Amino acid sequence: MKTEKNIRVTIVEDHADFREGLAQLLSAAEGFMVSGSYGSAEKALESFPECDVILLDINLPGKSGIEGIPLLKKQCPSAQIVMMTGLDDDDTIFSAILAGADGYVLKKTPPAKVLTAIEDAASGGTPMTPYVARRVIEHFKHSAPVKTNYQLSDRELEILSALVQGLDNREIGEKLFISYETVRNHLKHIYEKLHVNSRSQAVSKALTERLL
Repeated sequence: MKTEKNIRVTIVEDHADFREGLAQLLSAAEGFMVSGSYGSAEKALESFPECDVILLDINLPGKSGIEGIPLLKKQCPSAQIVMMTGLDDDDTIFSAILAGADGYVLKKTPPAKVLTAIEDAASGGTPMTPYVARRVIEHFKHSAPVKTNYQLSDRELEILSALVQGLDNREIGEKLFISYETVRNHLKHIYEKLHVNSRSQAVSKALTERLL
């Protein structure tokens, strides 16, 4: 897929062979570039480069990937964090989402779909391996509703609904006939009202508390 600007990707993965494989995949693909590659969250935090997407493993030496999420978000607030791991148990998936992960992709995902997930995250989407998405939906279907009034406007509810449907900012703008910047401004207000810091947390709260 052609892009006007390369998507800058930072890899945080302790297995050298897998890390190198990801770097080679990104370097060979048009529209992507590797901005950094590290074997631990601590190493990444020492000299973290500006980037658009972070591919973050969970089982890391020292701080786990989940522990690293808020630290990396603080270091580079604009970066979208996609967990890339072999762990697919419910506790790990939901811990990562609640910590602020913007996506969750399993390591067995085919290379072409990894690139698609990165593009999705960079454009404001919430990429998830189908199995993970099913686990999330099943979890929230059986969650007890919590009645809370966050005073979301009708427009904010429309945008929140679009987030749950998996639309990115551009697609939301096209659907609602509003500009990309207007979508971003609405999202900022939605995050503030819901007391969340990411799209995945907003979707999680919307589903858990039956806001739609």
